[in-house]
Amino acid sequence: MRLSRESRYAIEALVVLAGAEGGTSMEARQIATAANLPMAYLHKIMASLVGAGVVGSKRGKGYTLARSPREITMHDVLSAIEGPDVFGGRCIFWREECSDAEPCELHFRWMEWRPRFEAAMAATTLEEIRAADPRDLAPDPRI
Repeated sequence: MRLSRESRYAIEALVVLAGAEGGTSMEARQIATAANLPMAYLHKIMASLVGAGVVGSKRGKGYTLARSPREITMHDVLSAIEGPDVFGGRCIFWREECSDAEPCELHFRWMEWRPRFEAAMAATTLEEIRAADPRDLAPDPRI
């Protein structure tokens, strides 16, 4: 499975929002500056997150998290950005022709890994991501 750049940007933007003082609103430009993200991508990403109920927006006031960072999962975020079938519809190599009938070389493993990966993303919250030290490379036992 390969996630898009937009998914990474969405997570980075959400980490910034999760760190906002007292859940205050932030304008897109503030988020982009704090997360070092290009504005061109950010508006589309934020619109997807608003549509999925992950982020709230008020015209002229900016964006806020729609729920507590403990309640927003990476499954929520990735589904909002990549689409509802993010964990099941794509071949690990992004091959359109891959299926049970016409499998790629790693199809049998992806069918094994996919449910565990999806469960791990459903159990991983924005709060965990925000609190994690990116240098901590300990493997997740859920995967």
